[in-house]
Amino acid sequence: MIAYLRGTILDKQPNLIIVDVQGVGYEVHVPLSTYYDVGDIGTDVALRIHTHVREDALHLYGFLTPLEQQLFERLIGISGIGPKLAVAVLSGIEPGELVVAVQRGDVARLTGIPGIGRKTAERIVLELKDRLARLSVPDVDRLAALPAGDRVRDDVLSALQNLGYHRPLAEKAVDSTLPSTGPPSFEQALKAALRELMR
Repeated sequence: MIAYLRGTILDKQPNLIIVDVQGVGYEVHVPLSTYYDVGDIGTDVALRIHTHVREDALHLYGFLTPLEQQLFERLIGISGIGPKLAVAVLSGIEPGELVVAVQRGDVARLTGIPGIGRKTAERIVLELKDRLARLSVPDVDRLAALPAGDRVRDDVLSALQNLGYHRPLAEKAVDSTLPSTGPPSFEQALKAALRELMR
């Protein structure tokens, strides 16, 4: 089983990078959080690897942080959630935010992740609530203490980055559309920011 890879980024695209390890190219599926942080083609990279073996295939899933890998492995332990959906979850929400959403039972936040319906979100909360309590999560207290408006802003920024928008552009759109009155819902804020970006 491959548990770790260190090499150079040969190619990268959302959710997939190829790591050149001494002339051998390894295709590694990654969440968007890892994709954005690994650097450009030609950069040295070190990834924690989960090797997923099926009868007809062997896939590698890579993560920059232990927390991402732990969350991934807990997600695929849930009935009905395979590796692709687990990567989609980690691509749709920051790891710390995922822990906070599960601890709060925030099904609405989880259903805001593309590909996650209400039943799946409820199953994630039910099966992970106790198991995530034992994880060491940096900034989880800060995230939990954020006012609702700040949480919506962070969630919309994350969603826009997952859609391919660069963070500075996304921040400008979000900040210009968030109302000064009470915080809007995640869906309202995302639609307003997308309209602003399309102008």
